[in-house]
Amino acid sequence: MKDDSPTRKSRRLHAALRTTAAVACTVAVGVGLAGCGSSTAGTVTLDFFQFKSEAADQFKTMIEEFEAENPTIKVTINNSANAQTDLRTRFVKNRIPDVITFNGDISFGYFAASGVFYDFTDEEIVDDLNPGMVEIAKNLVQTTDQSKKRLYGLPFAGNASGYIYNKALWREVGLDPENPPTTWSEFTAMLETFQEAGINPLQGTVADAWTTQAPLASLAGTLVPESEYTGLKTGETTFQEIWTEAVEKEAELFTYSTADTGVTYQQGTQNFANGEAAIIPLGTYAIPQILLINPDIELGFAQLPATDDPDEQILTAGDDVMLTIGADTKYPEEAMKLVEFLMQEEQLNAYADAQSAITPLKETYFGNEALETVRSFFEENRLADFCDHYIPSSINIGGYLQTMVTSGDTDRFLNQMQSEWDKVQARTFE
Repeated sequence: MKDDSPTRKSRRLHAALRTTAAVACTVAVGVGLAGCGSSTAGTVTLDFFQFKSEAADQFKTMIEEFEAENPTIKVTINNSANAQTDLRTRFVKNRIPDVITFNGDISFGYFAASGVFYDFTDEEIVDDLNPGMVEIAKNLVQTTDQSKKRLYGLPFAGNASGYIYNKALWREVGLDPENPPTTWSEFTAMLETFQEAGINPLQGTVADAWTTQAPLASLAGTLVPESEYTGLKTGETTFQEIWTEAVEKEAELFTYSTADTGVTYQQGTQNFANGEAAIIPLGTYAIPQILLINPDIELGFAQLPATDDPDEQILTAGDDVMLTIGADTKYPEEAMKLVEFLMQEEQLNAYADAQSAITPLKETYFGNEALETVRSFFEENRLADFCDHYIPSSINIGGYLQTMVTSGDTDRFLNQMQSEWDKVQARTFE
C-alpha cells in the first residue's frame, strides 16, 4: 500500500470509479448542480468529509503529509459537528464528498444501502483487513437481503466495549490485573472482593444516559447473535426474547456500586482517574479522557464476560471510523490515492496512538497497551458489533436504559423498546 505505482487492485478500482463518476457528474451538470471536488490549472482539490471532532488535529497532520507527497492534489477538510445531518443534506443536494469518514453505525448502514458509497467488497485491499471488522461493516448495511450486505467502506479504526480497570487497586486487594475474569461468576466475585475491601467496585456515569448503552452492548455481544436483529426486522423475534438476560445482568451490575452512579461522564471519569473506583464500565473511547485527567494511572481493559463458559465470550467491538469514497466523485484516482495513503500501516498506527484506537489490519495494533488483554479476541475473530448500532436513532435507548438502571424495572424497558421499534418498522420500507 505504500507504493504509489498503480497496482492491479488500484487500476480496477479507478476504472470502476471513473465509470460511476462520469455518469453521476454528467447528470449533475445536466441539471445544473455543483459537482464533486474542483480542479484548477492541473491541481485537483478533494472534498474530505471528516466527522470525528476529537481527531481533527490528527487528520490535519495526515492530510498535510499527503499533500506534501502529492503536490498536485489539495484536500479541503470539512470537519462536521453534526455529521449525520450534514451528510444527508449533501446527498440530497448531490454534493457527495470525494472521501468520507463516518461512524460505523446504523446511519452509515442506511447511507450504504442507498448506493452513495463505493463498494469495496471485491478489492484486494480487503485481504489485509481483520475479517471480524470487515464482517461488522458488512452487517451494518440496512437490508434483510444478506446478498446485499457488502463492504461500502473500509474499517479505518476500531474501538471496543467492556470495562476499564485500575491495575494498582487490583493488586491492592490481591487480584491479578494481567488476568481479568473470563466468566460472569468470576467477574461478580471480583466486584464483591472490592466491596468487602471498602473500595467502590464500579463507577457509574448514569447522568449521561448514553453511557448506559455501553454495558448492554458489552453483554449482548456474547448473549445475542447478530442475526437476531434481522429477526427483529422481520418480526420473528422480540426484545423480550433476545435482550432479557443482558438487561437483567446490566441491572445487577450497577447494584455493585457503593458510590453515586448518577454523575456525568465527565465527573465519573474524573472520579475513576483519581482512584475512587476499581472499574468503569465504558469502552476504549474513555481511555484518552481518563489519561488526560491522570496520565500516571495504570489502566487495564477487559471484555465483560456474560456467561459462565469462557469459550462463549465474544468481544463487542465496532468500526469506530469508516473510510469510504463517494460513488460519484469526479476524481476517482486522486480519491483512491488519498484512501490508500490513509490506509497505510504507518498512518493507521499514528491515528491509533493518538486516539487509543485499534487498527483494522490482520496484524492488529493497539494504540494503548491497556488493550493487550483483548488481543486474542481480534486474532480469533471473536467479535460482535455494538447492539445499539442496530437501533434507529429515533429510539431513545439511552433514556430508557437510564430509567431501567435506576429503577431496576427491566420489563418496562423491554416493552418500551418493542413499542418504539414497532412504530419505526411500521413506517420503514426496504
